[in-house]
Amino acid sequence: MTQIIYITIIAITAIDFVFDKVLDFFNDKAKSPEMPAEAEGIYDAERYAKWLAYDKANGRVSSISSSISIVISLAMLVFGGFGWIDIQLREVTEQPVLLALLYFGVIGLASSIISLPFSVYSTFVIEEKFGFNKTTVKTFIMDMIKGAALSLVIGGPLGALTVWLFYELGDAFWIIAWGIISLFSVFMTMFAATWIMPLFNKFTPLEDGELRTAIEAYCEKADFKLNRLFVMDGSKRSAKSNAFFSGLGPKKTIALYDTLIEQQSTEEIVAVLAHEIGHYKKQHTRQSLVLSILQTGVMLFLLGIFLRKPEFSMALGAEHLSFHVGIIAFGIIFSPISTLIGIGMNMLSRKNEFEADAYARDTYDGKPLASALKKLTAQNLGNLKPHPAYVFVHYSHPPVLKRLEHLV
Repeated sequence: MTQIIYITIIAITAIDFVFDKVLDFFNDKAKSPEMPAEAEGIYDAERYAKWLAYDKANGRVSSISSSISIVISLAMLVFGGFGWIDIQLREVTEQPVLLALLYFGVIGLASSIISLPFSVYSTFVIEEKFGFNKTTVKTFIMDMIKGAALSLVIGGPLGALTVWLFYELGDAFWIIAWGIISLFSVFMTMFAATWIMPLFNKFTPLEDGELRTAIEAYCEKADFKLNRLFVMDGSKRSAKSNAFFSGLGPKKTIALYDTLIEQQSTEEIVAVLAHEIGHYKKQHTRQSLVLSILQTGVMLFLLGIFLRKPEFSMALGAEHLSFHVGIIAFGIIFSPISTLIGIGMNMLSRKNEFEADAYARDTYDGKPLASALKKLTAQNLGNLKPHPAYVFVHYSHPPVLKRLEHLV
């Protein structure tokens, strides 16, 4: 049984890699070296050529990164690296909770070290070359430190509690863990924009003026109670622009990137905000949260069954049942199901984007939203015509040309 699980894990790892590479190949072949007719009004010839170069540069880095990742992953599987780390750490402690935290700490640290050069290159070479990067070395380092601190402060206790529940509660583990993680998810949905995001970005209330007056007038017309409207200093890291909606109930937050305000007209910004309000009015945030909680419940139920079987831990080189090594094995075996769930969630998300666009069109005006989408695509160097298979698997938003078609 252990050997069958081991072969299955290696096969899934390899197939996942090949599947992604095939999709990348299709997406790459879908690019036209000459500007297509559909790009007129969005790109000019110079900007389109810049997008081709930008996409090629990012694709090259992604290809090298994924190739190194698959080599390391297969080496760890073939030579029993995951089990070897477990054996070494057991010489430090046999306490299960501490052992699991140390194990995931080592794996996380190693993963961060491997990915760091690619992150540095993408930020300070590619993004810099194409005029997007605004991140200083100090900001980059501080982001890493803050991210690591959050992992320790939030992820550490939550992970420790999950491991403790597994060893103490037996078959009831999954349902108690599900309840705790679900409460945490709701909490983060409500308060992340208030407590977590300000650790990385500055949120300033939108000042009085033409834009705020136009936004307030629209919100009154749409019967939307405007609680928290902020400008976020997105220019601290990038010249790219965006906006987002966060929160539930009275804890609603709308944030506009300062770059969006600089690059778009008042009408276009109100149209973008109308789109975000459309997500709230159509219950998309709540819908996604509920589906995510249900998905977590299914995963934890299966996890509770898998982790009780020592064969899964031993397939990766552990000498006996191990919660943390079993998690690695489960994550790989579960990945095809996770991919299918992700495809379903992306399909729903794309549908929701169309609905939010339609809401903005019907309650405000589709023309400024279309104009805003064109500007965002050109300024952010977005892909106008990705391959349909790539969109089907990976895109949470419809391609911009499809969105423009629906806005007519």
